Amino acid sequence: MLGLINLDPALEVALLGAVLALLPASVVALRARRQGLQGWPAWQRVLTVLTLFLTIDLVVFGAFTRLTDSGLGCPDWPGCYGETSPFAAHEQISAAHAALPTGPVSHSKAWIEMLHRYLATAVGALITALMVLAWWMRGRAGALSPWWATGAFIWVCAQGAFGALTVTLKLQPIIVTGHLIGAMLGVGLLTAQVRVLDLAHMPPVQRSSWQRAPLRRWGWAVLALLGVQIALGAWVSTNYAVLACTEVPKCQGQWWPEMDFGMGFHLLRPLGGDGQGAFITLPALTAIHVTHRLVAVVVLLALIIFGAFLRRWPGSVQAGEPADRPWRRDGGLLWLLAGWQLLSGLSNVVLGWPLLAALAHTLGAALLVWRLVRVLTCVSPRADALAHQAAPAARSLNARPHQGLHAGEPRASSS
Repeated sequence: MLGLINLDPALEVALLGAVLALLPASVVALRARRQGLQGWPAWQRVLTVLTLFLTIDLVVFGAFTRLTDSGLGCPDWPGCYGETSPFAAHEQISAAHAALPTGPVSHSKAWIEMLHRYLATAVGALITALMVLAWWMRGRAGALSPWWATGAFIWVCAQGAFGALTVTLKLQPIIVTGHLIGAMLGVGLLTAQVRVLDLAHMPPVQRSSWQRAPLRRWGWAVLALLGVQIALGAWVSTNYAVLACTEVPKCQGQWWPEMDFGMGFHLLRPLGGDGQGAFITLPALTAIHVTHRLVAVVVLLALIIFGAFLRRWPGSVQAGEPADRPWRRDGGLLWLLAGWQLLSGLSNVVLGWPLLAALAHTLGAALLVWRLVRVLTCVSPRADALAHQAAPAARSLNARPHQGLHAGEPRASSS
């Protein structure tokens, strides 16, 4: 395994990722400056929204890398055959492809794999910059605690380690599944940071009723259930169990086909293996698929019910919402995303796992995490006090037109 980790190009890859991070950051910063954005809290929000947007992109591109079988397009880490790019590794890639034309290495797969690593490095560079700036600017009124950015930095380092293990352990399902779960945790963590920065400009009285609402506690249960389903979906994908059932609602012409749950959920085993030196069986793959399908029904019902209650909850009024139904738009968006997931999941089964449907399913999961965390996140009493101190500056800032600054965030209502 150690031979698969070659740190010679690590510095070059890191610098390239930093340069890539500067490009979108510069564009966003230029737009913000033209629109008169001032103050570190406002800039902190803009950069965090940008990082969140790129993280969701990274989740989808990671799915694209996996679904195109490009995860071993460069069989070492963090470079490609010890080089910074597939350009420099052209001879090695050509030789590997000639030796095994149907194998995991080709020029296109190498580029897909390295582009994924470049994007991941760019996200890491932005998170590192946010952490450094947060500690430098700590104590500013309305600014986010630097421990938020530090937590994000620890997360991105852990994700980098999972990325290395994905290559060195040859796409072992438990590692790849953990990598995807970690990516969704990152989406949630960055969403919470953006949300806290948003709430810092809202009077505390508008948040207090929702912070104590029993409905919010039920929302956390829905989010936990969604997390279980995302883990199951990752397990289906990384074990290539999507096509174990190719019809709905039955599977293999039966309501309850032969299944081997013990082998299907044996975690420590290689890709395609049963953990005992043999190949994984169809009943094991069927057990994985059917479990994901059954839990999907539960999650879908939970999202529908929570969205319905959210649409009717007469809590604190949000800007631009009717006074009697302040969370109507959030509940409707949850319904929309739940429908998106249902249709993309069915398309994966009945259309033979097309790439577009699979990517749409991954994007829908990330957007559900984003929206649920955004709805559920509230700030602590200490942050309430900080927001109260910063309220005059926030009102002055909000008086300037800066709608364009939200372009980096997935479009939806504030909640």
